[in-house]
Amino acid sequence: MTTFTPGQIPAMNNRTVVITGANSGIGRAAARALAAKGARVVLAVRDPAKGQAAATTMTGKVLVRRLDLADLASVRTFAEGFQDPIDVLINNAGLMVPPLGRTADGFELQFGTNHLGHFALTNLLLPRIRGRVVTVSSNGHRAGTIDFDDLNWERKPYRAFRAYAQSKLANLLFTAELQRRLTEAASPVLAVAAHPGLAATNLIGHLDGEPLRRRLVHTVAVNFLAQSEQDGALPTLYAAVADIPGGSYAGPGGLLQGRGAPKLVGRSKAARDAATARRLWLASEELTGVRFPLPVTPSRSR
Repeated sequence: MTTFTPGQIPAMNNRTVVITGANSGIGRAAARALAAKGARVVLAVRDPAKGQAAATTMTGKVLVRRLDLADLASVRTFAEGFQDPIDVLINNAGLMVPPLGRTADGFELQFGTNHLGHFALTNLLLPRIRGRVVTVSSNGHRAGTIDFDDLNWERKPYRAFRAYAQSKLANLLFTAELQRRLTEAASPVLAVAAHPGLAATNLIGHLDGEPLRRRLVHTVAVNFLAQSEQDGALPTLYAAVADIPGGSYAGPGGLLQGRGAPKLVGRSKAARDAATARRLWLASEELTGVRFPLPVTPSRSR
């Protein structure tokens, strides 16, 4: 496929899609497009009032459920209360460069929300997922490293962008290891990832603590280079419905993957490190208390 538009999304009747953080930005745009194609779309959002406001702008069957990814109790409550089959789970919600904060469970806010919250949610819902899991990463993953000695920024000086980059790298490592485990369990579910390029959304939090050069670059990029949230949602939609293999990574096909029609794109060497992906998975299980729920067939076990 050389181009992809919302018009190429197949009919989604009788399919259920859960999208985290779907009350704004690319999550809202993706939800709107999928609902218009007949999907039953569940907006999993921290603020149900904002979710209801977003739902009123969409056609089709759109439901709103509360989910706070920065609180594992909320993640468990959501998963326990959702017993219907899920055709597509889109792990879209995320924070970008806020001041240092902690989740309800004490994790650094970006790592805890962007990675650990989605890690727990996916594994808790996995027995009911029958299609694919799409996790939204970022080009920022290329600047990321996984610091296993200080995943939650409790020892070193906090750097918001580096914490963000770590969380986005974690998204890709999570996708890779999830797909490996799904394959080993002989599951038909696919794990894929996407990134929006440079999209003009309200994801950006606070840049006050970042270096002046980074703030200036961001301002110029958003004002002159960023694509709309509708275009930014296209890689997510492509990853959700296109005929692509498990482990794929979709992003804009234009200059520096910043904008343009979605296609399968590359990722950093760090994001392809299988040993790091497995180690991160085990660390995430330890931190969240949530484990991979599917049985492994004897013929595929290690």
